[in-house]
Amino acid sequence: MSIYNVGILVGSLRKESYNKKIAQFILEQEESKFGYRIIDISELPLYNQDVDDVGNPPPSYVRFRKEVASLDAVLFITAEYNRSIPAVLKNAIDVGSRPYGKNKWDGKPGAIISSSTGVYGGFGANHHLRQSLVFVNILTMQQPEAYLGSITTCIGPSGTIESQKTKDFLRSFKNAFEQWAERIIHTKGQD
Repeated sequence: MSIYNVGILVGSLRKESYNKKIAQFILEQEESKFGYRIIDISELPLYNQDVDDVGNPPPSYVRFRKEVASLDAVLFITAEYNRSIPAVLKNAIDVGSRPYGKNKWDGKPGAIISSSTGVYGGFGANHHLRQSLVFVNILTMQQPEAYLGSITTCIGPSGTIESQKTKDFLRSFKNAFEQWAERIIHTKGQD
């Protein structure tokens, strides 16, 4: 039985996204105190402060903000586009952090897994995302870092992760994240 709710935000809308496959692998791991679910960010309109200023945000903003508020921790799994994060992911961060003074991300523990078909494993996206997360006060796990380079060599013909080395790393990363998140959650509970 899960005690803690973890939202996974996947920074790719592509149907056969490698990042969705990584997220699926995380979801398939044996249960722990942490229950994982993918948070859909595909239906969020581009953030526009005007709709918040008039007090009439789209229903998708309201739903998303409520869902983020219910999370104990957040795991970001992202591709790299032009040395940065995909626009859909940045938009989700913006929607969750507004209106001003009502940041739903505030104080939540988080972690990042980035991937790319190149050898650097989304290093640019990973670090650019960290900059945004600092501002919205997501307490991002520093170690281990997760850069999955040459991701196409880790995915088999069935569309699942087949590289044992990658599976072992992701399990280890997930365990480290859960330990990190639990420490942060307990510390917040003592305030």
